[in-house]
Amino acid sequence: MKPFAESIFLKKMRLVTNISQETVSCLEAHLEECHFAKKEMILREGVFCRYVWLLEKGFTRHFWVVDGAEVTTSFSVEGTLIFSMDEFYYGRPSEEYAQAMEPVDAWRITTGDLERLFRENMELATWARLIHQNEYRRVHQSFKERLTLPAKERYRVFQEQFPEVCRRANLGHIASYLGITLPTLSHIRAEK
Repeated sequence: MKPFAESIFLKKMRLVTNISQETVSCLEAHLEECHFAKKEMILREGVFCRYVWLLEKGFTRHFWVVDGAEVTTSFSVEGTLIFSMDEFYYGRPSEEYAQAMEPVDAWRITTGDLERLFRENMELATWARLIHQNEYRRVHQSFKERLTLPAKERYRVFQEQFPEVCRRANLGHIASYLGITLPTLSHIRAEK
């Protein structure tokens, strides 16, 4: 992997807010390079992992298991974070799984170190606030779309928002995320 200072993740951080070299060095001092094989689990339901991963290369799927079936909740691509909200925000074991859908290269940082950096470094705190604010808006909009848009329109919006996911994800996982069946998604795609 390239050094963090040359990473896709850092480039995407800097698209959100100004990050000084001093802050980059401070963050980099706490990062450890790690790799996951395709299909390897990164997060598991009921388990504390104690890390946040900064995704540099690869693609992941996040899901819950409901009545024995996997329900896709989100996807992560290069330049995004992988972490358990339950653990990071509420001190509880993860309620979801995260699985590498391709080989993954990432940096990891302990949740404790990241929380401390957020308290001590205004640039990192601002970045965290902005990405969480943007993600909350996206999730809120997605929830509204699932409740109000027909399946065909949901898929069109998903394609516009997440073209990279559309190229890389299994259609069954996309259908699950959109709250539609695979046959319905296949029919929608065949109409184009």
